[in-house]
Amino acid sequence: MDEPEPAVIRAAMAGDRTAFVEIVRTYQVPVWSFLTRLVGDRTLAEDLTQETFIRVYRRLPGFAFRSKFSTWLLQIARNTGIDGIRARARRDRLTTRTQPPRPVAPADSGSDLNAGVAALSPKLREALLVVEILGLSYREAAQVFGVPEGTVKSRVADARQRLLAWMATEEAADEV
Repeated sequence: MDEPEPAVIRAAMAGDRTAFVEIVRTYQVPVWSFLTRLVGDRTLAEDLTQETFIRVYRRLPGFAFRSKFSTWLLQIARNTGIDGIRARARRDRLTTRTQPPRPVAPADSGSDLNAGVAALSPKLREALLVVEILGLSYREAAQVFGVPEGTVKSRVADARQRLLAWMATEEAADEV
């Protein structure tokens, strides 16, 4: 993922809206893509993307240049996504107390791969998405998640393995 120039970040920190708009334009699609796959709902991901950038704007003065800007921003996006999943679960519990919770619909119901990714646990799914889709290194992903690098490697490997097994099961079902 491309990094904005430090001068752009500093200008946005100082309140330059044009600089902040440049940051939003740079990261809007990757953040939305990550959140869509994380939460499995395009509409919710749009809302969460907006919420992410509101949080980024509010927390921008606290960015200390100790990590890559993209890593810091994705950490905010991840936390926003988790908050969104929890809020949706609370709403679902309140509105459907007698019915079992529905599984999260994949981002694109027609795609076997997206369905397989949606079937992964949230920790495995987010690790796979950040490394494979957004292209972060294991070290950068570890910073986003606040876990050791080895944990990220393990989660990505486990996700790949489960995804391959899921795809093999789907192919076997299609052959019957």
